[in-house]
Amino acid sequence: MTSTGQDSTTTRQRRSRHNPHSTPHDSNVTLKRGTKKGATHHSSPKLAEVKKKGRMKKLSQATGQDLIMGLQGLDLNLEAKTLSGTGLVFDEQLNEFHCLWDDSFPEGPERLHAIKEQLIQEGLLDRCISFQARFAEKEELMLVHSLEYIDLMETTQYMNEGELRILADTYDSVYLHPNSYSCACLASGSVLRLVDAVLGSEIRNGMAIIRPPGHHAQHSLMDGYCMFNHVAVAARYAQQKHGIQRVLIVDWDVHHGQGTQFTFDQDPSVLYFSIHRYEQGRFWPHLKASNWSTTGFGQGQGYTINVPWNQVGMRDADYIAAFLQVLLPVALEFHPQLVLVAAGFDALQGDPKGEMAATPAGFAQLTHLLMGLAGGRLILSLEGGYNLRSLAEGVSASLHTLLGDPCPMLESPGAPCPSAQSSLSCALEALEPFWEVLVRSGETLEEDNVERDNAEEEEEEEPWQPPELPVLTWPVLQARTGLVYDQQMMGHYNLWDNHHPEMPQRVSQIMCRLEELGLSRRCLTLPARPATDAELLTCHSAEYVHRLRATEKMKPRELHRESANFDSIYICPSTFACAKLAAGSTCCLVEAVLAGEVLNGVAVVRPPGHHAEQDAACGFCFFNSVAVAARHAQAISGHALRILIVDWDVHHGNGTQHIFEEDPSILYISLHRYDHGTFFPMGDEGASNQFNPELVLVSAGFDAARGDPLGGCQVSPEGYAHLTHLLMGLASGRIILILEGGYNLTSISESMAACTRTLLGDPPPLLTLPRPPLSGALASIAKTIQIHRKYWRSLRVTKFEDKEGPSSSKSIKEAPQPANPGLAEKLTTLEGNILDATMEKDTSASSVQESTPAQNKSQTAVVELTQDQHSEAAKGEPMLDQTTSKAATLDQTTSEEAVEIAKLIHTPPAPCSNNQTPPTSPVQGATAQISLSKLIGNLRTLELDSKVQEAPESQIPEEERLLGEAAGGQDMDNSVLMQAFGNTDQVMFYAVTPLPWCPHLVAVCPIPEAGLDVTQPCQDCGALQENWVCLSCYEVYCGRYISAHMLQHYEGSGHPMVLSYVDLSTWCYQCQAYVHHQALLDVKNVAHQNKFGEDMPHSH
Repeated sequence: MTSTGQDSTTTRQRRSRHNPHSTPHDSNVTLKRGTKKGATHHSSPKLAEVKKKGRMKKLSQATGQDLIMGLQGLDLNLEAKTLSGTGLVFDEQLNEFHCLWDDSFPEGPERLHAIKEQLIQEGLLDRCISFQARFAEKEELMLVHSLEYIDLMETTQYMNEGELRILADTYDSVYLHPNSYSCACLASGSVLRLVDAVLGSEIRNGMAIIRPPGHHAQHSLMDGYCMFNHVAVAARYAQQKHGIQRVLIVDWDVHHGQGTQFTFDQDPSVLYFSIHRYEQGRFWPHLKASNWSTTGFGQGQGYTINVPWNQVGMRDADYIAAFLQVLLPVALEFHPQLVLVAAGFDALQGDPKGEMAATPAGFAQLTHLLMGLAGGRLILSLEGGYNLRSLAEGVSASLHTLLGDPCPMLESPGAPCPSAQSSLSCALEALEPFWEVLVRSGETLEEDNVERDNAEEEEEEEPWQPPELPVLTWPVLQARTGLVYDQQMMGHYNLWDNHHPEMPQRVSQIMCRLEELGLSRRCLTLPARPATDAELLTCHSAEYVHRLRATEKMKPRELHRESANFDSIYICPSTFACAKLAAGSTCCLVEAVLAGEVLNGVAVVRPPGHHAEQDAACGFCFFNSVAVAARHAQAISGHALRILIVDWDVHHGNGTQHIFEEDPSILYISLHRYDHGTFFPMGDEGASNQFNPELVLVSAGFDAARGDPLGGCQVSPEGYAHLTHLLMGLASGRIILILEGGYNLTSISESMAACTRTLLGDPPPLLTLPRPPLSGALASIAKTIQIHRKYWRSLRVTKFEDKEGPSSSKSIKEAPQPANPGLAEKLTTLEGNILDATMEKDTSASSVQESTPAQNKSQTAVVELTQDQHSEAAKGEPMLDQTTSKAATLDQTTSEEAVEIAKLIHTPPAPCSNNQTPPTSPVQGATAQISLSKLIGNLRTLELDSKVQEAPESQIPEEERLLGEAAGGQDMDNSVLMQAFGNTDQVMFYAVTPLPWCPHLVAVCPIPEAGLDVTQPCQDCGALQENWVCLSCYEVYCGRYISAHMLQHYEGSGHPMVLSYVDLSTWCYQCQAYVHHQALLDVKNVAHQNKFGEDMPHSH
C-alpha cells in the first residue's frame, strides 16, 4: 500500500485502531472456493462430511434465532398494512376554457372528453377512488412562481378577448381565456390533493387528469400552453408540508419540460428526468438546455437528466431502454420518497406534434417500471397529447397499470435504434461522474465500438413501418396469484446427516411465514400432483427415470452407494416420489396460468431441480422442475411458446442450460456466483424485452440472500421483491416462481414472502442501496454484454460521438475512465459544501483494469489542506473555503485523476486556484466558511467504495466463515483508510462501508428522556476519550484502545449495539461490523445535536 514496510505496518495498526472492538485482521488471507455444493478444497469432498453436525446445529439454531429476531423487529415492509387503491382527480370545470380566437388550437376541452369516454368504456372510473379537485392557494403556487406573476395571471379573469390576446402574444405558444387562471389553479390543486392522499396513506398511487398542462411554465413566465407548473409545485409542496426529502420527477411528454428543469437545476433534493424530441435543437422549445449535455448546476449538478431524441419515429424499445439503462439505475441510487410524472402522451403513435411511434402498451410498461420506486408512491399528472384516440388509450393503459393490471405484451418490441443508442450513450457519459451506479469501463467501450461496427456491417435491417395502433385487451381474473404446496414433499430427507442444508423444513417454514402474513389466504391454492412419465421424459431419459424409480425399494446401504454415484446428492426411499411431486406441482401451476385461472404463481416445492441433467442427478436436484414446466407449457399451448427462464439461484443451473442450449424458443438467463470456475458447479459455462416472452419462469433460489450458509452474498428480501416486480412487466404478467435453493430458513421465508406480496400486486418495499455495484460485478456484466451483443441489438448501447460537450460546471473528456466517479465527489463534497483543495496525483497510468487477487489492494484516499490552511489549523479552529457548486473546483485533468484513486498518494499537496473553476458554473467565486469540526463530522460519515483485498478462505475456519455469512457480517478488509489533511504524520481519518442491516438492531432501545451527553466520561475509569454509549442500556464506557470497558460491558451484558461519541458510528459486537440503518438515525441525530448543536445533514 505504501512504499515502505514500516508505513504499511503503520497503516494496518491505524486501521485496527479505528475498529476498537476487533483483533487485528490478517489482510493476507484469501478464501478458497468449494469444489462441491457446500464443500471446500481443504475438506473432504463429500458434502455430508463438510457440514458437521455441531457446526450446522450452531448455525441453524443460534445464528438462525438472531436472524429471526432481527427480521421480526425490523420494518421490512412485509407486515405493514398494504396500501391499496388508485386515486383519480377528474373535474369537468377544467373544460371551461378554450382558445377564443382559434377553434383549431390543439389544446382544447375535447382532450378530456375523449379520455372520459375511454375510461367509462373500460370501467376504470368505477375502479378508482375519486377525489374532489381543489384550488391551489397563492402561497402554494408561490413555492415555484413569483407573486407578481401570479397576480398578473389573476387579472386575466377580468380581461376582454382583445386584452387576453395581446397579453398571450407576449409569451410563446399560449392562449388566455377568462377562466384560464381558475382552471390552472384547479389543475395544480388537483395534483396537490393527490400528494396529500398518497403521502397520507389514503391511497397507493394516483392520476390527475387535468388541463391546462404545466411543465413548460417557469418562475414568472407562461410558456407552451402552460400557466402554472403543477408537478414542480407538487414537489415543493410535498417537501414543505410532508417533509419529503427526495422527489423524482419523470417527464415523458414529447416536449422538453424546461420550466420544471429550470426550477430544480440547482437542487439536489429533486431528480429531474426528461425524455423528449430534440432533433439537435430544431424541435420546440429549441433550447440547448434540453440536450443531454445539461446535467444541472451548483449543488444540483448531476440531478438533471435529459435524453434527447434526434429523430422522429421513436418506439417503445427506445423509451424502455432509456428507463432501464439510464433512469432506473440512477433512481435506485437517488432513492426517491415520491415519484411525480409529467405524463404527456404526445409521443404516442399518431400524435400530430410528437411524430413518434410509442404505443399505449409501451407507456403501461413505463408506468410499471416507475411503480417499483418510492414504495409505489407514484402520481401521474396529465400534460400533452393531441391525438384524441392515442391520448385516451395512453391514459387508459397507464391507469390500468396503476390499478395493478398486468402490462400488455408489446406488439413489436425490437431494440433501440442507432439514434436512440447514441442519445443514451451520451446521456450516460455525461452523468457518469455523478452517479456511482453508472461506472463503466472505458476499455470495454472501445472494444464494443469495434464489435458494434462489425455487427452492423453484417446486419441490414429492414425499414420499420408502424402498425395500426393495437386494441389492447385487459384480462379479468378471479384470482391473481396461484400457490402450490404439498407437505408430502418433506418426505425427502438425509438418512445420514440431520443437519444437511437441504432439509425438509425449508418448504414448511416458507408456508408458515406466508400464513403468518396472510399471504396464503390471498392466493388461490392449487392441488399438487406428481408429474407423469410423459412429462418427465420431455427433459429426462427413460433410463434415468427408471433408475430413480428403483431407489424406492433400495435399502439404506444401497441408497448411500447410489447417492455416491452422483455429485452432491443424497437419496432416501421417498426421494423419487417427492421429486415427481415437485415437478408435477409446477406443471399444475403452469396449466392454471396459461388457462387464465390465475395471472401468476408460486411453487413452494422441493427437492430443487435446476442442476438436474437429462440423465443425472446433481447438486441436491433430481428432476428439473423448471425445464419440465417449460416443455409442458409448450405442449399444452400447441406451439413453441417463447419462454424466458430466469435463474437467480446463487448456483448456476447447469442442468437447465444444457437442456435448452440449442432451443431458440427458450431464453435462459442465469445470475450466479462463479468465482472463476471454482464455485459449484465448476466449469467454463456461464435481453428479455427484445425476446418478448409469452411466459416467464423463475428458478427462485434464495441462497444469495444474506445469512445463507452456502451463498455468501447479501441480497435482501426487498431486492428479490424488486427483481420480481421488474419481471412482472413481461409476458403480460404471466410469471411463475419455482423454489430452488436457499438454506437459511429465515432468509428464504422472508424472501419468498416479499416476492409473493409483489406477485399479489403490492408495491415493492423501499430498496436502499448501501453501495454501488462492486467493480467485479460491473466487470462480469460488461463481459456478458460483450459476448451477447452480437445476438441482441438491445445490448448495443455503446459510446458514440457527439458534437456537443457537456453543459455543466464540470468538463468531461471524450472517454472518461473513472474508477469511482462518486468517490471524487464524496471526497470533495461535504453536504453540498466543497472543500477548495486538490487531490494528489495517482501514479498509476490506468485504474480501470481487471484485477487479480494479487492486484486487489485496499485503496486509500487522501484529502489535504493547503499550506495556508495548515497554518490556520495550528492556531486552533481553521476555516475552509468552499463553493456552493456540487462538483469539486478542479480542472479537467486534476478532477479525473482524483476520481481514479487506487493507491496511497505520495506527492505534496497543490492548492487549487480560483481560475480553475469552470466558467460555466453559475456560482463561480461564491464562497462560504465551514469549521473544521463540522468538516470532520461529515468526513466521518463518508462511505467509500473500493476494490478490497480478498482474504483467502483457506486460512479462515469453515465454521467461522459460515457463521459470519449467516449473520450478515463483513471482513474488516472492507474498510477503506482515508488519510486527511496534510502529511502522513498528521491526524488520521477513516471511512468504512457499513452493513446496511444486521439482525441485532432489535436490541436498540428508545432514547432516554434526558437525551444523550457526548461529553460524558467512561462510567468505570472516567476517561474522556473514545467513549461509546450502549444502545440498549445507554451506559457509557471507553473503547478497546483506552481501557476496553465497553468491550467488558458487552461481554457481561450481551448488549450488541454501541454508538461512538467520537464519530457517531455504530458498531455491532456480534456481527463484528459497523452498521448504518434507518433504525439508528434517531439516536445518531440526537447525538449529533448534542455534539454540534444542529441536526444531522441528510444525504441520499
